[in-house]
Amino acid sequence: MTVALDSVTKVVGGETHLYDVSLSLEPAAVNVLLGPTLAGKTSLIRMLAGLDRPRHGRILVDGADVTGFPLHRRNVAMVYQQFINYPAFTVYENIAAPLRRKGLDRRTIDDKVRATAALLHIESFLDRLPGQLSGGQQQRTALARALVKEADLLLLDEPLVNLDYKLREELRAELRQIFERRTATVVYATTEPQEALLMGGTTVIVDAGRVLQSGPTNQVYRNPATTRVGAVFSDPPMNVIPGRMEDGRLVLAGDVAVPAAGHLAALAPGAYAFGVRAHHLFVAPTGPDDLKIEAEVQLAEISGSETFIHVRRGDVRLVVQEEGVHGFRLGGSMAVYLNPARLFAFAEDGTLAAAPGDPRGAAAA
Repeated sequence: MTVALDSVTKVVGGETHLYDVSLSLEPAAVNVLLGPTLAGKTSLIRMLAGLDRPRHGRILVDGADVTGFPLHRRNVAMVYQQFINYPAFTVYENIAAPLRRKGLDRRTIDDKVRATAALLHIESFLDRLPGQLSGGQQQRTALARALVKEADLLLLDEPLVNLDYKLREELRAELRQIFERRTATVVYATTEPQEALLMGGTTVIVDAGRVLQSGPTNQVYRNPATTRVGAVFSDPPMNVIPGRMEDGRLVLAGDVAVPAAGHLAALAPGAYAFGVRAHHLFVAPTGPDDLKIEAEVQLAEISGSETFIHVRRGDVRLVVQEEGVHGFRLGGSMAVYLNPARLFAFAEDGTLAAAPGDPRGAAAA
């Protein structure tokens, strides 16, 4: 099944939520909608489901215009952020509900319910009510009810966001395996770049109601089309350092200079914004080609087994992601190291000019 949006615009109460979005989903694959909160991901999902209609534009399924079709006329299943189940139904009856609406016989319903429950490891809870379940078990029930429909289009709107870290990791890995064994076209919305990378497939970068870039997930991650895409597809957002190319040299942050080499060598002279992800900055040199940037420590955030160090050099602010738990003296000086081979180069208009790993010194198409 092919699904596409053709010049779709959504306006609610005079406020535009989506601006002229045209997008073709990869059929029988995972399509990740990645963007910050209020980017427009839920608006896209609701229109694909038939819950909302666009102000302008069309939604096409296998080339046919289904823009005016309500939810019950579309072969879709949907999972929300919240654990939405029928509170008076047992887990078994929650999963069976869409099959009963189809009028399937009792034996077929029983087989499908038990097989889907086993797939999501909730077969031992079939006689319980949702209120007797943990949050993870409730979301597994909602997922099972969606999967049992075997719909052609499966829509998931940040389905793991309300689970704790351990449950998210566990269920995310299971979902990827489930999707790989099915032929449905999956649309999976998330705010987390790491989740997009783990899901694989195709990633669509959505921001402020616009689609900024789409393509195979690894390709978009390695070749962000603009500085904004780089920021969205990095957590924390990609660091951006002003610099320039002059006389065959790369000059960063005013006066940190090194001969241009590798993918940067073919850049024309002029001003650029150079991007580097936080996990490619270090507090100790990693090799002979590293650049050293002297900076002042502004903040050190400890998050689990990592420390995020916020530093400043003049007007340039950087975040360094360092493994382990570290303490730093606020206001003290420290050296930050980076390898120029890890730098993205963005032209003055914000578009990608060179990406790491590209031997031509220009971004891949």
